[in-house]
Amino acid sequence: MQCRICGSEGEHSVYTAKEMMLGLRDEHRYFQCGACGCLQIELIPENLAAYYPSNYYSYSSPHTTHKLKQELLKRRDYYAVTGKSLLGHVLSLAAPNQKLSSLRPLELKQDARILDVGCGAGLLLNSLKEAGFTQLLGIDPFNAASIHYPNGLTIEKRDIFSETGEWDVIMFHHSFEHLVEQQPTLKQAHQLLAKQGTVLLRVPTVSSYAWQHYGVNWSQLDAPRHLFLHSVDSIKKLAEQTGFTVSQIQYDSNAFQFWGSEQYEQDIALRSEQSWAENPANSSFTAAQIKQFEHRARELNALNKGDQAAFYLRKAS
Repeated sequence: MQCRICGSEGEHSVYTAKEMMLGLRDEHRYFQCGACGCLQIELIPENLAAYYPSNYYSYSSPHTTHKLKQELLKRRDYYAVTGKSLLGHVLSLAAPNQKLSSLRPLELKQDARILDVGCGAGLLLNSLKEAGFTQLLGIDPFNAASIHYPNGLTIEKRDIFSETGEWDVIMFHHSFEHLVEQQPTLKQAHQLLAKQGTVLLRVPTVSSYAWQHYGVNWSQLDAPRHLFLHSVDSIKKLAEQTGFTVSQIQYDSNAFQFWGSEQYEQDIALRSEQSWAENPANSSFTAAQIKQFEHRARELNALNKGDQAAFYLRKAS
């Protein structure tokens, strides 16, 4: 087997993982490159689209909320991106928006040109739009159709290879690991990115405690939807191949790496009625345990051992 990232044909570790989000439990073989560490699916299923049902989480549209709640969410989300707004800070302590917080290191102005690739229904972009950011576009070829929101946000049904504009930020929020064409996608992003722009990859990573501890029961392996589970080294290798350097890494894992993985060890699917995600009252976990998992996740993030991270890519000099 040849690694699709670094090309190594050396000794690779082989694993068999079950589909456990939907609970199908069919088996898929993965191998982890002995050179760059990238864990990747051996054979991409021909019927891959069948593993993305109509109720897949990224297809969910924004919920209509009370005007006061909408205003509070705007303040929280504006703070998440900019670090400004005292009220937003207080609201973030209670209910942080981790996805938007990954944009704060970019110090974005509200007219920054932002492209979100593989955005599904565009929940994150809609939050940015409501928070006052103006030049936004989402693209996702797997949506049923293009989406036009009342606030002017557009989500287009297409992929990055049909894009021709110039962007200050090109984001992949847990979409990059689903893509077959890893190098071509980043090369296209390089062409579309402004000179001082940033590509943001938020992905699960095998450079983590969760992969080391849970192995094939790691909840973010997510066979067979996740085709590539990158290591820090394989992301750096991929960046080098496509004209980028990794300027920063920010770990942002959460409690899911624990309760999801422990459910899988007990053969409980994510969509099961016994799952914390579906029905906490039927789950084997208590709210106190989930809080402990969140605390442990923060500790792992501080140690650069969380199971997901934001990688900030800048054009190489």
